[in-house]
Amino acid sequence: MIEQIKEIIEKDINPQLAFHAGSCELIDVEDGVVTIRLFGGCSGCPSSHITLFNGIVPIFKEKLPDVKDVVLG
Repeated sequence: MIEQIKEIIEKDINPQLAFHAGSCELIDVEDGVVTIRLFGGCSGCPSSHITLFNGIVPIFKEKLPDVKDVVLG
């Protein structure tokens, strides 16, 4: 599952975040909860939680139904 998550981040999520000079990386996966860290323009951005809930979480849940949640770490 970890390799699948890393691939989703690399191919689906980071290209979208790059439009805002940002990126993310995997920190941990435990019991279906994925913890990520945001970088660049996304780190500390007031809209980062909107990006997480409206952009990143739906991508993970569509591609990996075993993902229960995605949180920032």
